[in-house]
Amino acid sequence: MVSDFKLLLQSHVDQVEAELKARLALQGVPLVAPMSHAVLNGGKRLRAFLAMQSCGLYDLHPDVGVRAGMAIECMHAYSLVHDDLPCMDDDDLRRGQPTVHVKWDEATAVLVGDALQSLSFEALSEVDVAPRNVLAAVRALAVAAGARGMVLGQVQDIQAETSPVPLDLAQISELQSNKTGALIEWSACVGAVLAGHDQSALRTYARAIGVAFQIQDDVIDVEGDAQTAGKKLQKDADAGKATFVSLLGLENAKLRAKELVEQAQDALAPFGGRGDPLRHAAQFIITRKM
Repeated sequence: MVSDFKLLLQSHVDQVEAELKARLALQGVPLVAPMSHAVLNGGKRLRAFLAMQSCGLYDLHPDVGVRAGMAIECMHAYSLVHDDLPCMDDDDLRRGQPTVHVKWDEATAVLVGDALQSLSFEALSEVDVAPRNVLAAVRALAVAAGARGMVLGQVQDIQAETSPVPLDLAQISELQSNKTGALIEWSACVGAVLAGHDQSALRTYARAIGVAFQIQDDVIDVEGDAQTAGKKLQKDADAGKATFVSLLGLENAKLRAKELVEQAQDALAPFGGRGDPLRHAAQFIITRKM
């Protein structure tokens, strides 16, 4: 099952990266190399997979799913480029490669992030479904990525670093539901949005896997291998930041992630066997090493 899922995931990766390469070739020459470095330097493409599978559940044209997958990968890459900057997390490595501001410079990194965010909306706006549904998906992505979603989570994370009192479990959950969960939720729900259908089942699924994803990130930060992860580990512990692992303990955190995956899989009951790839994706989230 694991090997079958990895093959399926890779097929989605190939499709999205082909679209990304074609689009990146059309960008302004000075930005092609750093943008490509930011968005084509590996990664699981889990968000793209969720978007493509979500669109498939509603029998949308495969091109719609690929375009939605490309859009979310550009948005995610933009967030990582900015997150790595010295004024944020100040990371030198991303997926085992120098971060954009290290390989080029800080100004280039800021502009690359800006360009990738714009490219995300450009790609999504061209999806061939009912215009009102395209607009709804664009708006949902803007909310998920902005000051009520991912950006808010980043602000909360920065504030937590300077707070004399570590965050409690409820605060950590809120922070991560914004910083990490918002884009995962958009990815899993976009098919329903573009098809004009109810999102409730996919939203329940997405919120559960969003928390499980972050718990597994915290687990990897504690017991993972830096070379496999492609980044420096144990930064949160060194900084004294509260995490799911520090608050729940390692084994209880793993147990909680497993429970969340089971909840996510149960939420897909309305889709029957067609939801199996998303069920496997939920399981993959808590077994990954990077």
